Amino acid sequence: MSHTLTHWRWAVWGVGTLVLTACAATAQQAPPAAAETAEVTTTKSTKLKPVRGAAALLRSGPMVGYSEMREVMLWVQTTQPTRAHIEYWEKDKPDERYQTAEVETGEVSGLTAHLLADKVQPGRRYEYALYLNRKPVARPYPLEFQSQELWQWRKDPANFRMAMGSCTYVSEAAYDRPVPYAGDYDIFTSIDQQKPDLMLWLGDNVYLREADWNTRTGIWHRNSHTRALPEMQPLLGHAHNYALWDDHDYGPNDSGYSFAHKQLTLAAFKRFWANPNYEQGGGGITGTFQWNDVQFFLLDDRWLRSANKLPTANASYLGETQLQWLLDALASSTATFKFVAVGGQVLNPARVFENYSNYEQERGRLLNAITAAKIPGVIFLSGDRHHTELTRLERTNGYPLYDLTVSPLTSAPALGAREEGNTGRVAGTLVTQRNFAIVDVSGPLADRHLQIRIHDAKGKLLWEQSIAAKDLR
Repeated sequence: MSHTLTHWRWAVWGVGTLVLTACAATAQQAPPAAAETAEVTTTKSTKLKPVRGAAALLRSGPMVGYSEMREVMLWVQTTQPTRAHIEYWEKDKPDERYQTAEVETGEVSGLTAHLLADKVQPGRRYEYALYLNRKPVARPYPLEFQSQELWQWRKDPANFRMAMGSCTYVSEAAYDRPVPYAGDYDIFTSIDQQKPDLMLWLGDNVYLREADWNTRTGIWHRNSHTRALPEMQPLLGHAHNYALWDDHDYGPNDSGYSFAHKQLTLAAFKRFWANPNYEQGGGGITGTFQWNDVQFFLLDDRWLRSANKLPTANASYLGETQLQWLLDALASSTATFKFVAVGGQVLNPARVFENYSNYEQERGRLLNAITAAKIPGVIFLSGDRHHTELTRLERTNGYPLYDLTVSPLTSAPALGAREEGNTGRVAGTLVTQRNFAIVDVSGPLADRHLQIRIHDAKGKLLWEQSIAAKDLR
């Protein structure tokens, strides 16, 4: 989706210093889009000073990906073929250390590596260090991750905090539009200052340009260029990052099923993110994960989507197989809150741009099925629109449904939403500047609550809303 343009800038990431620990491991080449198996040892090693030459091998990261009870995935990108591994230890127990398998980055993998920490125990917090060519690489911010807690049948789930947003445009003058489009990169510092446990990227996480989307070279360059944004690095390094895509990280503006190079963009997505699963229900990036008592369903609104300019009664948005997978997964879930995350707005009734309301029959099937099956706790999350709002849909035979749209992060805001007629918009929730969301999940299992807060790029609170689980049954 195209909007009015703003300003841009570019920066170079500096190198910090930190005392870390050196160790060795076995090298292996990772297949594209696959998680490398970690061979881990317990060590007590001598602390060494980080080598500055090793820092020059780092392009972006390290990034923390998915978290489970028994493993956590990490990611890194280097500037040239390099052996990479992670050493990690439980907080306050630095003498008992573990390390991932050593993975050699190469051109086939876009110089990226997925590094699996598979000696973690449930409900623990860890610190970690990155090694390139077996030399420690310092980062000027804490490197931390956590494993999921085994709370079931034992106690109430823990409180946690998540951040979310969409539409991240990072300028590169040679390929940008004539009028600058990006700004407020320090929004990622503001997000990081909120100390979220996880960050959910709601699509348009990169903006493929005309020079990018027809070749593997362009697609991988754009992902590499965006990921290397200096202001983004601390958030990547100690919040768990999960992502879905929308049109701009999938292909051209408004692209769908017929995009010829979607296999290339899917391969890049799998290489640059570290979700636990993909391709559920026939979608490209479709997947799911759980954090405590909350389950997330990450949907693909591109892979099976009919062209916007060819509307028919049976037009596909999610597609039959993905829709059926979603309904089955929702009906099977025991999660308190079930967050259904999709690139475009679901509940906004205005038939504008790429809203799901333009695909009336499929959208009706989804909403009617949720009502008929009496599935509790469903909340939609969306991006795309270059504005933020909370939409509420009242239902005769069920609790009200909500759709939290959060956009943009660094792309240009849009002003048109004021006139488009979203009759379900919750009063006071429309935001037409760069912003992000913080959502706190708290309370005992029998009385869980969501506290939704929207902040501007500098971190100022713009609005907040509370939703109780008991009101979604």
